[in-house]
Amino acid sequence: MRKQTLPFAAAFVMVLAAIMPRPAGAQRVQLIRDAEIENTIRTYATPLFQAAGLSPKDINVFLVDNPSLNAFVTPGLRMFIHTGLLMRTDDPLEVIGVIAHETGHLAAGHTATRGGPGRTATSTVIASYILGLGAALATGRPELAQAAILGGQDIALKGLLRYSRSQESAADQFAVKILNGTGQSARGLLDFLRILNNEEVLFSNRQSPYLRTHPVTANRVTFLEDQVAKSPYGNRRASPALEAMHARLRAKLFGFLTPLDQVLRRYPESDTSLPARYARAIALFRAGDSEAALAATDALISENPRDAYFREFKGQVLFDIGKIAQAVAAYEAASRLLPNSSQIHLALAQARIELDDPAADRAALNDLALALRDEPGNGLAWRLRAVAYGRQGQVGMTALALAEQALAGRKPKEARDQAVRAQKILQEGTPAWLRARDIEELAKRRVDKESKN
Repeated sequence: MRKQTLPFAAAFVMVLAAIMPRPAGAQRVQLIRDAEIENTIRTYATPLFQAAGLSPKDINVFLVDNPSLNAFVTPGLRMFIHTGLLMRTDDPLEVIGVIAHETGHLAAGHTATRGGPGRTATSTVIASYILGLGAALATGRPELAQAAILGGQDIALKGLLRYSRSQESAADQFAVKILNGTGQSARGLLDFLRILNNEEVLFSNRQSPYLRTHPVTANRVTFLEDQVAKSPYGNRRASPALEAMHARLRAKLFGFLTPLDQVLRRYPESDTSLPARYARAIALFRAGDSEAALAATDALISENPRDAYFREFKGQVLFDIGKIAQAVAAYEAASRLLPNSSQIHLALAQARIELDDPAADRAALNDLALALRDEPGNGLAWRLRAVAYGRQGQVGMTALALAEQALAGRKPKEARDQAVRAQKILQEGTPAWLRARDIEELAKRRVDKESKN
C-alpha cells in the first residue's frame, strides 16, 4: 500500500525511505516528523534518560509509520517507536513503560546479540538501515530517499535484534529502577506485557514484531506484578497533563494515518472533546476539505489562543492550498508561542522562501539558523539556506550550504566539491571559510573510506 507523502514543510510529515533494490517481499519504511508528537515523546522519555544516566540530547528517537506493536533500539543511541504502539495504548504509562524498558537495553548495550557471522550480518543490516533513514531525513525530497535494507525486511521482523531472556529480565529490572527513580508506576509496562501475552495466546500465528524480538514470559509478568505491588508509586496514575498530551497524540495519529470514515467512527461528531475535534480537523484536511479543516482549526484556536500546535497545523493547511502569506502568519504565531521549536522554524522558513521576496528570504535565514541550531544535520534546512543565499547573490555561502546538505545526505564527493568551491569564493580565515575547509577534510576521509570498502 502506498502511503501519502505530505509536504515536507508540513507540521506532520512522513519521510519515505524507499528500499532499493527492492526484492520480493520488501517493505517500505516511513518516518514521521511532527513537532507536537515528538515533544510528547520527549516529555515521556527525558526523565527516564536522565535517571538512566544518559544525556537526552544524545539519544535520537524516531517515529516509524507502522501499525504493528513495536519498539526497538539500535547502536548509536537510537530508539524507534512504531505508530501502532502509540495508537493502541490508552494510558501514557504504557508508552512510558516501554520507553523505560528500551532505555534499559540502551544503557546495557543490548543492541546486537548474535555472535560470529550473525553479528556481522546484524551490523551490516543496521548500518544500511540507519544510512537509509539518515538520507531520508537529510534530503528535501523524501520520495527519492533510499535505504538499502538487506533482504528487504524490517529489522525487527527479521529478528536481528532479538533479545535473550536474561537481557529482557535485566531491561525490566532497569525499567523498574528508573520508573521508581522518577516517581512513576511500572503498572503501564505490566499492562503492556499483559496485552502482548494475551495476543501471544490468541494470535500465535500473527504475533506483533515486539513479541518476536522481546519474548514475554510468565516470569517477566510475575516480576513486574511483584514490583508494582511493592512500589510506593504502584497505584500512581499519570498526571492529567500527560493524559491530555497522550489523548492529543493519539488523535493526531488517527487523524493523519487513517481514512476519514474511520476517524469519524472513532471520533463521531457527538464527541466534542478537544482531541476528537482535532482528529476530525486533520482528517478533513487529508480528505481534501481544507475549508472545513480551517474552520474547525480556527474554532480550536479561538478557544486555545496560546496553543502553538493548532496554529502550526493551520499553517500547514494554508501552505497546502497555496495561501502562502497567510501560512507565514500562522507559522509566525506558532513560532512566537514555541520559539525553540526547530520544526516550526523550518516550516516558517520554507513558507517565507515560497514568497520569493528579498525581505522574506532574509527572515528565513534567521529561522533556518534557529532550526539548524538543534538539527545541524537537517538537509532540507541547508537546501533552503542555499536557496536564500543564492537569491541574495552570496555564491560562496550558497556553495557552503550545499556542501552541508551533501554532507548530511551522505554524499561525500559532492560535499567535497562544494566545499572546495566555497573556499575559492569566501574570504580566507572567516568562520564560513574555516567550516568549508573542515567539510572538505571530513568529506575526503569519507571518500577514502568508501573507496577502501
